[in-house]
Amino acid sequence: MGMSVIISAATAQDAEQILKLQYLCFQGEAELYGNYRIDPLVQTLDSVRAEIATNLVFVARLGDEVVGSVRGSTDQDGTGQIGRLCVHPRLQGHGLGARLLRAAESGLVDERSATRFRLHTGHRSESNLRLYKRAGYAPVGNATGQDGVRMILLEKDATAPVYVTSA
Repeated sequence: MGMSVIISAATAQDAEQILKLQYLCFQGEAELYGNYRIDPLVQTLDSVRAEIATNLVFVARLGDEVVGSVRGSTDQDGTGQIGRLCVHPRLQGHGLGARLLRAAESGLVDERSATRFRLHTGHRSESNLRLYKRAGYAPVGNATGQDGVRMILLEKDATAPVYVTSA
């Protein structure tokens, strides 16, 4: 590749690219569950804009193209909620998802004082589960999303230092 992928905070101008990327990336999940009404596929552009304005949203850029994104927020007890991690299909399997996850974790600790991290993924999403396990997450329960998909809840403490690396 001639360019490096750069991870940075998302801006309001990134909202449309994030939504299009999310739509592309979550097609496989929808197929896996036979449900094309999963939350990431029905999210609106206005709600992505609202997330960028209020949450920590990171993007991975290859030149001007957004090729990955992740969102983070904290709840009342200081738990960092991480969601909508996605990487363009042509760049999957090269560690970009792990880099985005570390960026979200680091931002949640530095900017929102998170003490734990929590995320969820569909129970059939084996590659996601492998990524999260390698990153130190452990299953803590199950839930059913508003879209009817059975989710596995995963958590880890934010006590270990989190480093963001660049390639």
